[in-house]
Amino acid sequence: MADTEKKTAAVKLNILEPRATEKTYAESLKRTYVFPIKKNVTKQEIKKMVEKEFNVTVVSVRTLIRDGKQTKYSKGKHQYPGITYRQDKKFAYVTLKDGDSIKVFEEQEDNKTSAKDAKDAKKEAKKAEKEAKKADKNAGKENK
Repeated sequence: MADTEKKTAAVKLNILEPRATEKTYAESLKRTYVFPIKKNVTKQEIKKMVEKEFNVTVVSVRTLIRDGKQTKYSKGKHQYPGITYRQDKKFAYVTLKDGDSIKVFEEQEDNKTSAKDAKDAKKEAKKAEKEAKKADKNAGKENK
């Protein structure tokens, strides 16, 4: 029974990973992480799931619901377009205890640096190939 409760809670929260944007990066420097969640989840459930999933201590949880944007759609060629709204979204701002952190941006920075290193190595290899071709051409001219 405990397994089914865990599964339903995980599905209910829909916490896969914290949002990785510029604004959430600024918040993460203050030990606050942003999670997109479902509308029917309570702050207590959010706290339990974050503590279990990331092995951290949660100090506070703030939630907000962002209203869906207005969108227009066509009712036909000569009719006035209709107006509808996108689905509302709920976000949880989770503040952690001093010393605790969730690795969201550290991993991405590591990937960027390794990709940058690979790119630099590729450039150096191309330069070496060009220099080798030039040396071959010059050697060919000297032999004639």
